[in-house]
Amino acid sequence: MPIISRLDRIMADRKISLNELSDKVGISNVNLSKLKNGHVNAIRFSTLEAICKALDCQPGDILEYQPEE
Repeated sequence: MPIISRLDRIMADRKISLNELSDKVGISNVNLSKLKNGHVNAIRFSTLEAICKALDCQPGDILEYQPEE
């Protein structure tokens, strides 16, 4: 898939754990882990908004487009 999740990088930059972010965003660790590892096909805008708010970032900081070769 040409959309790459950079959530792990942002979490490391902000020094926030999966458990802490999960609590702030209000989604399960399992779903957040799937998103972090790029194992999802969709994300709700409300979830993306909550993650951006918790991490003080923009959606483009979390998601990156890489065209397939």
